[in-house]
Amino acid sequence: MKFTLSWLKDHLDTDVDVQAVAGAMTMAGLEVEHVTDPTAAMAPFTVARIVEAVQHPNADRLRVCQVETVDGMKEIVCGAPNARAGLVTIYAPIGAFVPGLGVTLVEKPVRGVVSNGMLCSAAELEQAGDSDGILDLDAGLKVGTPAAEVFGAEPVIDFEVTPNRPDWLGVAGIARDLSAAGLGPLKTAEPQPVPGTFASPVTVRIDAPDLCPVFAGRMIRGVKNGPSPEWLQARLTAIGLRPINRLVDITNLIAYDRCRPLHVYDAAQLVGDTLVLRGGQVATESGEPEHLIALDGKTYAADPAICVIADAAGERPIGLGGVMGGESTGCSDATTDVFVESAWFDPIVTAQTGRTLGINSDAQYRFARGVDPASVVPGIEQATRMILDLCGGEPSEVVLTGQAPANPVAFAFDPAYVQRLSGLSLSDDRIAEILTALGFGLTRGTPWSVTPPSWRRDVEGPADLVEEVARIEGFDALPDTPLPAQPRAAKGVLNPRQARVRLARRALAASGYAEAVTWSFTRQAIAAMFGGGDDRLVLENPIASDLDCMRPSVLPNLIQAAARNAARGHPDAALFEIGPIYLGDGPGDQRTVIAGLIAPHPDRHWGGAGEDALFGLKGDLMALLDQIGAPVASLQLTQGQNRDWWHPGRSARLQLGPKTVIAEFGALHPRVLKALDADGPMLAFEIVLDSVPEPRGKGGKARGPANLANLMPLTRDFAFVVADGTASGDLVRAVSGVDKTLIAGVRVFDLYRGPGVAEGMVSIALEVAIQPREATLTEAEIEALSAKIVAAAEKTGATLRR
Repeated sequence: MKFTLSWLKDHLDTDVDVQAVAGAMTMAGLEVEHVTDPTAAMAPFTVARIVEAVQHPNADRLRVCQVETVDGMKEIVCGAPNARAGLVTIYAPIGAFVPGLGVTLVEKPVRGVVSNGMLCSAAELEQAGDSDGILDLDAGLKVGTPAAEVFGAEPVIDFEVTPNRPDWLGVAGIARDLSAAGLGPLKTAEPQPVPGTFASPVTVRIDAPDLCPVFAGRMIRGVKNGPSPEWLQARLTAIGLRPINRLVDITNLIAYDRCRPLHVYDAAQLVGDTLVLRGGQVATESGEPEHLIALDGKTYAADPAICVIADAAGERPIGLGGVMGGESTGCSDATTDVFVESAWFDPIVTAQTGRTLGINSDAQYRFARGVDPASVVPGIEQATRMILDLCGGEPSEVVLTGQAPANPVAFAFDPAYVQRLSGLSLSDDRIAEILTALGFGLTRGTPWSVTPPSWRRDVEGPADLVEEVARIEGFDALPDTPLPAQPRAAKGVLNPRQARVRLARRALAASGYAEAVTWSFTRQAIAAMFGGGDDRLVLENPIASDLDCMRPSVLPNLIQAAARNAARGHPDAALFEIGPIYLGDGPGDQRTVIAGLIAPHPDRHWGGAGEDALFGLKGDLMALLDQIGAPVASLQLTQGQNRDWWHPGRSARLQLGPKTVIAEFGALHPRVLKALDADGPMLAFEIVLDSVPEPRGKGGKARGPANLANLMPLTRDFAFVVADGTASGDLVRAVSGVDKTLIAGVRVFDLYRGPGVAEGMVSIALEVAIQPREATLTEAEIEALSAKIVAAAEKTGATLRR
């Protein structure tokens, strides 16, 4: 909603500037979006008069002018062909920014003559008009008159209208609130009845009172249409409307001035003497709705839910009620007799019509929010007066059909409720003053009786009145009394599973994984690829067709998330999710899992791909299990038993005994990735949190002091020959258990097959880290420990390579 400052001052007796108005609007709850003040940009420009204009001594097309300006006599070089003595124009001083040229004037010689300013054309000031020469203004203008005053430029305020305040869609409604806020007395004049001199030859019949309950109309004959006066065109142009002709411009002005949409029909184009308001009709034979060519030149279909205005005894549609008139009865410069419409259309119906037809006209915008029903007759009276003043003519009597919706009813209000609800300490007189200024009817008593005005149907109870009082008094006046101190509530204690989830989330994030939160559903066909898809887990009412089954694994969701990232230029994804999976419909068939996925796509490098990402994934998995308290040393690694969606040669399980599966990890099968439209490789792990035993023996005690060694560690390397295919983890586990006090770690650092190693055998090289605790180990102690390591390895079938 836009309006100019002078337009506001037609309704509000105030001398404040535009910034004060915008500030008051903001404090009164009107959300100002933008203030355009062309007067600020045009402040340097003033009226000047050329006293003398002579030929430039060094240029045929330039003239040297002596100019009377607000700064005294100035010598200015001008190239305009119409520069002459006595011409009144606009002067720009040195230092002024010329918007049409985008330059700031500086004092400089022009062909040897210094120009002390500039004489401006219309284009250079971004004004409409002939730009072949400098402006040729009224000779009666006084030198020094601001250019903004000459061009009628004035500030424009643009603000957002909330849906519950349709009265703000009229300048009069804005002025009412600003008057209540103290900016000045309200001086909006109520429209006075214009007596009719004859009975209207056009009558109105309402066949659909649920669509349009009340309609007022009036014939005005003998009007003279044509271009609007300059003041009306300027007012509409300032807020972004295109002037059309007097009749149309009058209706547009009243729509923005009083939030009262109107329509004017060319009476000569009406068929018959009765307008009928009804719903749209559907042809019996074809089943097609009737059509209407509207004023925008487009054809619209009117179904029964749309309010249609028809002539020819209701047979020909000529308008969409509350939305837009028809092209067949539009006014032109040749129009002499008009029928003026002022009606009230149902807001919900009008809003739905706009959405259905894709129309967002000024009338539809206002009716959809709720125009004041009491403005039907005053609106037509105001339009009549303006038409008579600008177009002449003779009015008929007003035709009023139907019944307007009832006004809001009074309700009880205790003024003490203002302080109780808002904290504002105001006198009863101040509260009554605010409510009265806003248009509320008020009867004092115990309690008060307050009647909302017809334009405030959003006010339904005492709390709404408190809001109005607080809004006008100023939200900055609300007391800042702090709330009383409350005892701090006892913090909740995480159960072991919740604590593990928190630890896992932090550990994975610290390892570079990004957390994903996906649906607990997937497509049934995808669930079947991951061991699910049971009909018992199919949803009866899915939120989407591709989310119709409870997921048996988190991995398909992570695979699809990684694929989406890759499609958007981020192929190197590392994702994790902690959430439920569903293996059946029983109470014990839901599991909580921790799943991680990486899509290793490192940048190409001359040194090769580097360390296999699979071992990096295994390292992340083992570190995570250790972090959440899993018995990592007791886990058994088995291969060849993973389920179908894992790569058979590049995946494994971690188990506690033969039955308890703690985790599965490895490369995902290319067949599965192809089915999910994902590019490989992708590596993943999935931990069944329910299967991870809780640590025993801790009893919730705090962790003891760190046992840090103060002696230097040492390492010893061993190479053992084992049968090819032997799991290196079994060998590592056996060596690690030789002496848990001294052996700090065991790491595989080499695998060898070739000369020196029998066929079918492999050499596995281990680095054993030894950490003395109490004293530096002697050579004999080290040899004894080495012998124990070799003996432990031999029990697994390994032999020391010599």
